[in-house]
Formats: sequence, C-alpha cells, structure tokens
Amino acid sequence: MMRLSGRLRSSLIIGGQGIRARKLRTLLSMLSLFLGVLAVVTVQAGSVIAERAMLSDIEMTTGKDGTLQVFLPSSPESGPVAMDTVRGRPDAVAMTNAQAVIGEPDVRPVNEGGGPIDDAGGGYDTGVARYCDPSGTCSVVADDPDAAPQPRGQAIELTLQGLSGDIRQFRPFRLESGQWLDFGSAPSLAPRIVLNTKAAEAFRQVRVPAQMRLPGAVADPTPRIVGVVEDGGWAPAAYVRSDELLTWMPVGAMADPEFGGVQLMMSPGAADLEQILRSRLTAAGANMDEFQVQPIDSREQMADQLSLLRWIFLGMAALVLLIGVAGILNVGLATVGERIEEFALRRAVGTPRLLLAGIVLAETLLTGLLTAVLAIGTGVVGLKGASWLLGGREPFLANVGFPWQAGVAGVVAGILAGVLGGLIPAVRAARIPIATVMRA
Repeated sequence: MMRLSGRLRSSLIIGGQGIRARKLRTLLSMLSLFLGVLAVVTVQAGSVIAERAMLSDIEMTTGKDGTLQVFLPSSPESGPVAMDTVRGRPDAVAMTNAQAVIGEPDVRPVNEGGGPIDDAGGGYDTGVARYCDPSGTCSVVADDPDAAPQPRGQAIELTLQGLSGDIRQFRPFRLESGQWLDFGSAPSLAPRIVLNTKAAEAFRQVRVPAQMRLPGAVADPTPRIVGVVEDGGWAPAAYVRSDELLTWMPVGAMADPEFGGVQLMMSPGAADLEQILRSRLTAAGANMDEFQVQPIDSREQMADQLSLLRWIFLGMAALVLLIGVAGILNVGLATVGERIEEFALRRAVGTPRLLLAGIVLAETLLTGLLTAVLAIGTGVVGLKGASWLLGGREPFLANVGFPWQAGVAGVVAGILAGVLGGLIPAVRAARIPIATVMRA
C-alpha cells in the first residue's frame, strides 16, 4: 500500500512538472475541454434551478410537498364544523371560495366570469356566469333566464378566498407590495384584502368604486386593499380573513358548495385534527364518503418530465465533452511521441511501466481538474451575472445560489475526460521499449 502511494505521489509530481514544462499544450488541451465541462456544469445547474423554479410555482398554486389537502363533504354542516375545529390551530388553515364583484352596483363586470382582464368580453357576454378558481378550473353557473341582462359597468369580478389563518406556510406567496393579512389583530369591519398580481393589474386598468358584492352577504362591505402577492394564479383573486367576512355574511354562505365548499390545508403532523373532523362531521350527519385527504406530491409528479429534459441536455453536453476528450487525446499522443527518448531512458534506469503510464495519466487528470475548476468558476460568475441582470424580471433568479450538484458534475466530468483522454497515451508510453534509447 505504501509502495502504491509512493508511485501515485511520484506520478502526480512528475505529471505536474510536465504540465509546467509544456504550458502551451496544456492550455490548448484545456481550451478543447473547457466547453464540454462547462456544458455539463450548465446543464446540471440549469436543471437544478429549473426544478426549483417549477417547484416554487407549483407550491404557490397547490402547496408544499407533504401538505395534506382535506376536502370536506358538500353539506351545510361542513363550513361551521371546519371553522370551529381549526380555530386557534397553527398547523391548519380552512379556506372558502366565493366570486366577488368590486365596483359599481347592478352592473356586469368588465371581466365577467372572473377571467383575466385582458380576456374581458371574450365570450362571456352570453348571460351565463362562470366560476374560475385560482388554478384555472372553471364551472358554469346558470343565471335566471327570465332576468333582464345588466349593463356592463366599472366593476371587476374576482375569486375571493377566505382564510382562517396564514396560508403562506403551505403556499409560499411572494409579497410584491404592501403587507400580508395580519391574523393577530382584531377583525375589521372593513374587510382587509390582499390582491394577487392579476387582480392588481385589473385595478390599474379599470378604476372602480370600493364596493364589494358577495353572494349571501347581508350588505355590501367596503374592502381595504392592504397588499399584493404573486400566487401563481392565472386570473384575478384576492385573500381575506374569514372572521372579517363573517361580519357581513353567514358561514353557510361562505362555504357554498357551488364554489368549492370548504377546503383545509394542514401539516402532516396534524393527524388528530383529521380524526376530530371525521368525528364531528359524522355526528353532524354529513356524507363521509365525500371526505377526502390527499397529500401533495408535486416533486414526484414532475420527476419524469425533469428527468427526461435532464437526460436530453446531458446527452448534448456529453457530445461536446467528447470533442474535448478527443482534443486531449490528440495532444497526449503528440506529447508521448515527442517524449519517446525520455520515457525509454526512464525505463532503462528501472522506472516501472505502471509508473510511466501514471505520469502521462496524471498530466491529463490534472489538466481535466484545472479545466473543471475554470468551468465551475465561469458558471458561478455567469449565474451571479444572470441573477444581477435578470433577477428583477425573473424572481426565481433573484439571490439564487450556485448548485453544489453542478460543481460535483463539473469535477466528475473533468476527471472522466482526463482519464478517457489520457488512457491511450498512457498505454503507449508504458509500451515504449528500452531499446529506443539505444537508437536515440
């Protein structure tokens, strides 16, 4: 073992001396390999960053992996039971959905149906109301066919989601401006709402009076907009404290099954809450066949898609890397050809063949490692530059760190290229006969 360690050390020392003696050829080898290693580093870093970006978007719209989604029975008892059960629980949030219209009374909103403001009027002028939740799932709610159509006016329709607590522990919204809902203060008579970016864009384009119409409400409240968040939604939506809505409408109206009823999001450790809900809803006579608990597994669902993309780009990077390997091989063979007398003399003074092969292989390995360090450094600088230039437009690039997986991939690619590019020259150097020194 000590003998092998000594030979390895000798190979590295002599190989390093060979690199220093032939700086130009080493530089040419590194240049031919640089693009290949950089391609591997870029692909690995890109796949990790893309996975984080996709997960970030999915987490905003559906929830973090492991979060439990609870769908309650569509019965009048579900709303009151759910609201009472989760009160004071930091590990669960009850959500209710309703379609709200903010603006002039007795008019049809400019985006009837609750779609994006840019699509206003695009097919929704038929007298048929549509409900669309933040994920893009739409359902049709038939209006009274005998009712006279209302004129279109200065009003905006959006999805209003009532929350019993801070949902950001499960769906990490990005705060764009203002502040998030304060669940620690006393309820306000004027409901405080936080808009998503689609709703904020709608209010920038259409100036409307601050009057909010809610189905089942005893009167039209005057909301106060306190902030704007990016929630990943495709249509206008707003978030409000459930207890502030209860001032203006009964809990039964908030939990209208027509608009999705009551849903819960809770942490995996809240198993006792699930049992309490089951017991109370069963006692209330709810149809427990409709009670469902589903864990969120977004990473698993998109694993195949990400894996396919990664392998496609890694295949392309491997082709570029092989070009670099061919460059190292070409330079290595030329170098061995020039050093035939040196290697033959070393053989004549007793240098083992294995050590000669190790000297040549050590040179290519060190070249590969140096190239990997250079490529990784370029990747770090490039990512910092992209974060600085594009972080304002692409939030997932803001303050993004260089993935350690990309650094490991670069080192592995550099070592692998060094071994493949130096293997044939090393074998050739080891087979040089001692008699060659006599001919020299």
